[in-house]
Parts: sequence; C-alpha cells; structure tokens
Amino acid sequence: MPRPVRLGLVVVLLAAAAEAQPYVPPPGDWETRAPEAVGMDATALAEAVAFAQASEAGTPRDLALAHARGFGREPYGEAVGPFLTRGPQTGVIVKDGYVVAAWGEPERVDPTFSVAKSFLSTVAALAVADGRIALDDEVWRSQAPVTVLGAIGPGATPAELGRTETIDLFPGDHNRSITWDHLLRQTSDWEGELWGKPDWADRPDPDPDTWLTRPRTPPGTVYEYNDTRVNVLALALLNVFREPLPVVLREHVMAPIGASPTWRWHGYQTSWVLMDGQAVQSVSGGTHWGGGMWLTAFDQARFGLLTLRRGRWGDAQIVPDAWFDTARTPTPAEPGVGMMNYFLNDARERLPSAPPTAFVHLGAGVNMIYVDPEHDLVVVARWIENRALDGLVQRVLAAVEG
Repeated sequence: MPRPVRLGLVVVLLAAAAEAQPYVPPPGDWETRAPEAVGMDATALAEAVAFAQASEAGTPRDLALAHARGFGREPYGEAVGPFLTRGPQTGVIVKDGYVVAAWGEPERVDPTFSVAKSFLSTVAALAVADGRIALDDEVWRSQAPVTVLGAIGPGATPAELGRTETIDLFPGDHNRSITWDHLLRQTSDWEGELWGKPDWADRPDPDPDTWLTRPRTPPGTVYEYNDTRVNVLALALLNVFREPLPVVLREHVMAPIGASPTWRWHGYQTSWVLMDGQAVQSVSGGTHWGGGMWLTAFDQARFGLLTLRRGRWGDAQIVPDAWFDTARTPTPAEPGVGMMNYFLNDARERLPSAPPTAFVHLGAGVNMIYVDPEHDLVVVARWIENRALDGLVQRVLAAVEG
C-alpha cells in the first residue's frame, strides 16, 4: 500500500515548482525587487542610473524641431506624421524578470523611433508562423495592387479628399526579385517612391547626380538603413494580413505580454489605403518623418523580456522560438545586424563591455532596449547619448557581477 504524502510536503513541492518558473509580470503590475534580492550590488546599480541621468541626449525635446534640424533637411524631408515633445532621460532595468531600477518618466508614452522596426519584424514572424509568407518567397507574389487614398488629417487639402491611386508595390525585374528576407535584413535596394518619399531621399548620397542614375545592386548584397523600404515592408505585411498591423500586434503580442493600453503605432497622413472596403492606415517602421511606435519604457521592457525569453511568456509561446535564431543570424552584407532591428554584439564592437551573446533593439534618440541572455537582464534607456550606451551597460554589469 503506498505511503501517504503529507500535505506540507505537497505545498513545498508546488511552491518549488512555481519558483522554478520564470517570473512574468501580470498586466498592470510589475514586481520590484531590491538589487540585493537578485544578486546585484545596490551602490553600483545606483551609480549606473546616475550615469544614465547625466548622459541625456542633447537634441531638442521638441521632436518636431529635432526633425527639422536633422532628417527634415533632406530632400522630401517634410514631416507627414505626428511628433511629440519627449520626456527626460528615462530607464528601466529588469533582472531575472523583476524591476530593480526605474527612473525618469517610465510610464510616459514617447516615440521609440527605429525600435519600431523590431515590432515590425515581430509581425513578420507571426506571418511566417501562420504560413502566410516564407522568408525566401519573392514578396510580389503575395501582393495585390494597392489602392492608395488621398491624404487624411489636418494637413490634407480638399482636393486630396476622396482621391485614389492604384499602385504596384513591386514593379520591374529588380523589385520582383526581392524576398521577405531581403526586406527584413534591409538589403533589398527596393526602387521607387512610397508615401511621397523616394527611396533615394532617405539619407541621400552627398552627390545629387547619383540620386536618379546609380545602378541597382542585386538584393542581398548591400545593407542600407532606409525608412522608405521599411515602410514598403509594413505595407506588404498589411497586404498579407488584410487588417491593421497595430491590431495584429495588439492581439498576438502586446495584450498577451500585458502591455499597457497606452501604446500607439502611427502611420502618416499620406499612408491610408483601401483594404476590403475600409480605410486602413499603413504604419511607419520608424519615426523618420513622424509617426511610428509610441509607448512607455515599461512596455519597451516587456517587449525586451519577451525577446530575452525567445518569445515565451509564462506558459504561452507567443513568437516561435526558432524565430530568434533567425533574427539573430548575422546579415551577410552587414554582420553586425540580424533581422530589423536586432543589432548584434558578436564581435563586441557595438558594446565592448557586453558579452557577445547580448543584442539591442536600437532607435534614434537614442532609444535602446539592451537584452542580455547571459545575465538574464534587460535595460531600457531612452533619450541618452549614443556615446554613453557602453558606459551604461558596463556599469550595470558591474552591479550584476560585483
């Protein structure tokens, strides 16, 4: 006859099993632990926070003014999406899933610039998982002609309202040879104009004579950071899902990870299309001309934790585990990056103080989500000088290892 198991032992075993499961923050809450409780040095951590606060970016907090001083000086550089006045230098540090430090205004909704690309690539991962696309598919094969609506919003003129134009997003032999992998790795050299922005107008060559005459490079051979082409990817994915990408992201990622209800993903006043009889805005993959992903630093940290744990959130596999091998595979034309916007540290050039297994989601501002699987660590830093990133990581790791 089996010996009875004491109730106390059952309780202990259940508690041990629960403790073995990685902590995930529930919606609307995130447990804070003292640094010492997760093996960190409190004094060193405080020094890291002070270093970040002293390294606030020097660009104007009025982001419309910052745009006018930077990208707005390029050809066709006028803003077509909204901007905000940003908050102060802000950050969140998560160790073993728990918040150990937060400063600035971490609940403030601010643009995150090119970190939006990591959300866009996550939507692409969902399309791959559903069998809607394959990375080596030529993109044009999944694309219907797109009916573009006239500009909508405060800047629209009466003549634009009700106007439509039907476009082929991938015309010509070169564009038709582009695969999803090329778009995601920013090696497509897509040729054309979208939302009033020619591909050559984004970070243009210093020699204007080359803008309209240079030969196209075969897809996959040259890496170029180009927001027009990122917006092409966003529109192509909208054409595949046939519903707004913010809805796809909310239902399949942001709601499951308990993100706040305050995040927004904007497009442009010129990026409205007709989809199944409804006006739908195609989102921006960055904030080059306004718009983009706006969210809190805590929501950035939740996304960082999701990527740290390879798409798993508690008992749910939200993004396929295999995607993170793909996303972190170096791009042959630029080995320092994987899928947008996974910046790799394999050669320890970007962040010499970090281990080679670390990676960052990075955007202008600077906006950084540092993800460190070796130390079970996520660091969000917003509105910080680029030159201070490695110094911040160095100091946080000193708090972990000290």
